Amino acid sequence: MRLSQPVWSRVLPTGFVVGCATLGPLGRRLPAPGTWGSLAGLLYFVLFFRSAGVGANLVASAVAAYLAVAICGEAEVRTRKKDPGEVVLDEVVAMPLCFLAWQSLPAAWPPWAIFLGGFLLFRFFDILKPLGIARLQALPGGWGVVADDTAAALAACASLHIGAWVRTLL
Repeated sequence: MRLSQPVWSRVLPTGFVVGCATLGPLGRRLPAPGTWGSLAGLLYFVLFFRSAGVGANLVASAVAAYLAVAICGEAEVRTRKKDPGEVVLDEVVAMPLCFLAWQSLPAAWPPWAIFLGGFLLFRFFDILKPLGIARLQALPGGWGVVADDTAAALAACASLHIGAWVRTLL
């Protein structure tokens, strides 16, 4: 099966596509746009997913990821750049996956510490792209833009839960 770029986003105006992909000035005017996009993603999680269960988070994240694949992939075409740094929608939609089942982490950790840890782990995995995450960028169009961030978020989530498990052993 060959992944192809969703075609429905081709009819959208360029200003809308690029504006959504960059979250307006967030991706285009601030230094370190990926970090700002990740912060926006953390806010997105706190506002919309903090009380949601794992299933709701997964379903909403899958829908958001598909929309981001279409928008980010089309932004690549319109800007004529491969995975442009100013495109931050991928960070936003991936961030809630960092916190799957976060309520099950030890009560000794306050929520702000879990959120900060998830944010920092996500940035680590998103920037360095270890564990084969870098290879996901080779996927075509928006799939490559979004897949590496999704994998970074899942690696951050796993790291949070492994860290919590290790802490219970000590």
